[in-house]
Formats: sequence, C-alpha cells, structure tokens
Amino acid sequence: MSNDSVTAVILAAGEGRRLAPLTNRRPKPMMPVANRPLLEHVVEAVTGAGIDRIVLVVGYRQERIRNHFGDGDDWGVTIEYVEQATQLGTGHAVLQAEPVVDGPFVVLNGDRIVDPAVVSQVHDRLGDDDGPVMAVTAAERPREYGVVSLDGDRVTSIDEKPEGPVDTNQINAGVYGFSPDVFDAIRETHAPGELAITATLNDLAASGTVSAVRYDGRWLDVSNLWDLLTVNAGLIDESAAADADGAALGGSVTIADDAALAANVRVGPNVTIGGSTAVGSNATIEAGAVVENSVVFPDAVIGAGAVVRDAIVAGNARVGPNATVAGGPATVVVGDAVHRDVELGGVVGDNATIGGGATLTDGAVVGDDVDADAGVVIDGRIESGAVVRRG
Repeated sequence: MSNDSVTAVILAAGEGRRLAPLTNRRPKPMMPVANRPLLEHVVEAVTGAGIDRIVLVVGYRQERIRNHFGDGDDWGVTIEYVEQATQLGTGHAVLQAEPVVDGPFVVLNGDRIVDPAVVSQVHDRLGDDDGPVMAVTAAERPREYGVVSLDGDRVTSIDEKPEGPVDTNQINAGVYGFSPDVFDAIRETHAPGELAITATLNDLAASGTVSAVRYDGRWLDVSNLWDLLTVNAGLIDESAAADADGAALGGSVTIADDAALAANVRVGPNVTIGGSTAVGSNATIEAGAVVENSVVFPDAVIGAGAVVRDAIVAGNARVGPNATVAGGPATVVVGDAVHRDVELGGVVGDNATIGGGATLTDGAVVGDDVDADAGVVIDGRIESGAVVRRG
C-alpha cells in the first residue's frame, strides 16, 4: 500500500492525571524526555515509517501542542488538528478524526514511544485484508496493560483489567491500523464509562476479524511519574547524548557520557552531572551540585551544593543550596494505588521553591507553586500552592 494514501492519527488529548503535578500546566504528550516532548518522538516514528500526513487529536492544554508542532513543516509532514473537547476515551478520540480521514489510517498513542518499524508493519498489513490490525508486544508486567489473547496471528480477546491469573505476556502495543469502517463499529460499541478503542476491537475480535502484528522493538510507556525517569534514561542511552554544545560550563565539571544538556544551560564549577540525566534549556546548576538520573525541565535552578538523585524538577522550579533529594527505592501513592519499590527520589512541581538545606524523602511529590522553607523535611505529597514552614 502506498504511504501517500495513509494518514497517521495520533491521540494526544489526554490530561495524564497520574502524572500530576507535572501535567497541571502541560498535556502528558508534551512531557520532556531526553529534552524533547514525548509526542515529538511519536511524530518521528510516523515520519520514519514514510507517512507524511498526521492528524493530531488534541484536547487538554492543546495550545501547548499546536504551538510546538504548528503545521508540521519542521518535521517534513503535514499536521492537522481535530479536537476532543471532552476526554471520553480512546474510541471517542478516534471518532473525532472521521471528518478528515477518507482512507486507511494508522492510530498511535501520543505518549508511547515505538520504533518506525512497527508503524510500517501495521501499515503494510492494512493492505492484506479489510479487518483492523493491532500491534502486540511482550511485557514483564502484562496485567498493567491490555492483555491480548491470540490464535496464530488473530486476536481473540483483549482484557484491559485482568482479574485472575494471566497466561500470556502479550499486550496491546497501542499501534492500530483501520479502514474507515471502524467509525461505524465504534458507534455500535456499548461499553460502560469512557469508550475505549479496545472495547470496539474486542467486539470485532469475537468475530475473528482483528489481526495481530507481533513487535519486539522499543516500547516505552509513561504512565506514572517514575516512568519519566526510565524512558528518559532509555532515550538518552540510545542517542549517546553527552553533548554540551551551547552550554556554559564552569571549571572541573564532570558530565557522564549518557547525560543530555540542552542549549543555554549554565553549569557552575565542580558540578557532577551523572548518567541518565537530561537538563532542559536555560536551566542552571550551581557550583558543587550533584545531579544524577534526573530530568530537569527548562528554566529550573539547582542550587549550589544540592544533591538531586532520581528526581524530576519541573519548569522554573528552584531547589535551594545544599538541599537533598537522596533518591533510591520509594513507596508512592497514586490515587487509590500504592506502588512499592519504585525508583523515584522526588518531584518538584513548576515554579516551586525548595529552601536551602531542605530534604525530600524518597518519593516525595511537591506541587506547583509550593514555597518550602530552608531546612524543612518534605515527606509524601504536598498540594500545589502550599507553604511549608519549619517547626
């Protein structure tokens, strides 16, 4: 099938509440990994597969996406936008593209990074039969994703939230191929709550019309805050990133090979930037600070002598001198779920200020605009706008 006739629809309307406070000001697909938005990596997977027309389904904080990607010229593609005004699920999101799609199309999630190869495989299979195509991949913890049962290369069922034992490690990889017939199928799907595209696929799988593309390449998913560190590390490692061109470096600075510094970064003397660290544009790391396995957003400041490990420091946040985010395994509560032994030293939200000598205990999450005094110990989750005083 000619790539000229295929459109890529990328779902980028969601808020990403599990990633709060980082998604208070930006949609989840615009979270930076390796100093570029998640969505940019997805767009590049599509362009790498030779598809040159993209429809972005946008909603929450959509101006951030529109301003960044514009008409797609910078990526050599045509980008159009459709709005999902209320986030009613992935099936509903796909439906929003119906007015601008008039032939076969592939669908990707805007927050899941895959190789161009899987986009090509799904696209190529589209010409083989009329039924939907979906990519499946193996996962270590399949019950956290949609578990897919297969009969050869036919999908027999998709279980989004398996209750009992799981006898396969095959999961939904989140890359689909459809003909326009799918729009009617979505409308005919009756599912409680939000309308997920997997509910429609499950209905179609029951009649044996959904085929699977098996994929064993890169599959990086950001569902929770600590996933940002894992995905950032994976992408930096692949790009052999140690490129400090354009950064202003003080004397005796140590930068690991797998660290990524954006342009206009200022690094003071005797700073150590360890592996798997990305430092965003216009950020400042002052003298003697240590930053390891961390994502530092643009315009953030890490004060002199601070130690920041396994951490995310958001835009325009300030970590005071000699403050400590020690890092290491943590227990983090997200909604009703308790996650144990996750690698998250701490999160500092946009425009938050952590006073000098303060300490974030493992897994602490500090909201936007928080003002924390010098010397405080911050534990658990601090709501946005809070003031944390000593004593």
